Amino acid sequence: MTSENNKELSIEQREELIENLKVRFERNMNRHEGLAWDKVQEKLDANPEKLWSLNEMERTGGEPDVVDYDIKNEIYVFHDCSAESPKGRRSVCYDREALESRKKHKPENSVIDMATAMGIELLTENQYRALQELGKFDMKTSSWVQTPSNIRELGGAIFCDRRYDTVFVYHNGAESYYAARGFRGSLRV
Repeated sequence: MTSENNKELSIEQREELIENLKVRFERNMNRHEGLAWDKVQEKLDANPEKLWSLNEMERTGGEPDVVDYDIKNEIYVFHDCSAESPKGRRSVCYDREALESRKKHKPENSVIDMATAMGIELLTENQYRALQELGKFDMKTSSWVQTPSNIRELGGAIFCDRRYDTVFVYHNGAESYYAARGFRGSLRV
């Protein structure tokens, strides 16, 4: 069992996570052509603190997978690759300020608070668009993405989805939340 204070996985959780990540990696080679699982595993073994965050991505339905490799810094980049926005991260408004501004029917959490607690970053619009080059995601759902400060200062936030074989970027009040909108995260290992 994980502890939120120590953020460590049990041996069984670690082994199950590594196996899930390996199977997903091998089934989706189009996401990371030219990369080898043994090198990814070496990097994970050298950075066990990242496993807790990957497990949180997995636990909340994100199906994390390697989508990029930063050669210069020797860093593997994982993104949530679930077909739809992760189920365990939906019905949340954008940030703490938006959450506190709601007078009625407050959601349980916010995107920024959840991502921070999980130790991951919210995808940017560019990262979201790059992910869509690897497959078709959010065909029925939508995902909040990092919002530029000038939009957020005016009370808005942006989200993306894929419809009509096109990636769309939209806006909403940051305090809004919907059962079909969640967020996708990124983790550098």
